[in-house]
Amino acid sequence: EDEQIVAEIMGRRFFPDLIAYKTWEGFHFAGHEIRITEATDCYGAVVWPSALVLCYFLETNSKQCNLVDKNVIEIGAGTGLVSIVASLLGAFVTATDLPELLGNLQHNVLQNTKQKCKHQPCVKELSWGIDLEKNFPRSSCHFDYIMAADVVYHHPFLDELLLTFDHLCKNDTVILWAMKFRLENENRFVDRFQTLFDLEMISNFPSLNIALYKAMRKGRMKA
Repeated sequence: EDEQIVAEIMGRRFFPDLIAYKTWEGFHFAGHEIRITEATDCYGAVVWPSALVLCYFLETNSKQCNLVDKNVIEIGAGTGLVSIVASLLGAFVTATDLPELLGNLQHNVLQNTKQKCKHQPCVKELSWGIDLEKNFPRSSCHFDYIMAADVVYHHPFLDELLLTFDHLCKNDTVILWAMKFRLENENRFVDRFQTLFDLEMISNFPSLNIALYKAMRKGRMKA
């Protein structure tokens, strides 16, 4: 079953017949052909398999996870694929990442959502742990969903990432988080994450070493 579903997920990706001056990949999600421009010299500007896993879940579980008119933020949006798919499924999306990635992110989001979505998504800078209350005040920012794909890897900002999850998450916010396990750091982060949030694995793909989680604040999962 793992191999069958993984083949279906990876089958949503396609490549140009001819090499163009810009590197791009294509994807089929939410009834649309999505073209993603990549920057091969930047770690955060390529599409990682975890993003495909999360997009596949959003599309194939659109009844239990109805995004229409929901307020969604994606952290570490990278190329914007997850944000684009969530927008095509009817959500009002805020796609966030570091300043140096916003140009490519904005290009992809605009190219793939303009006049195609109920709500035009916005792109906003978010450096984990920095100026959170200033840029995303708790009193006025309420997100139904926080989405993240492959944000946990060998980088020195795991403390700031956990702080960002904590700041953005209200009592009824659902976190959807796809993660590829590489090193022991990932396991340690999961342990720390669970001190603040209840965590449920909703999909697991051993052949990709990727798990998809749903999380909410402690004690809110069954509420």
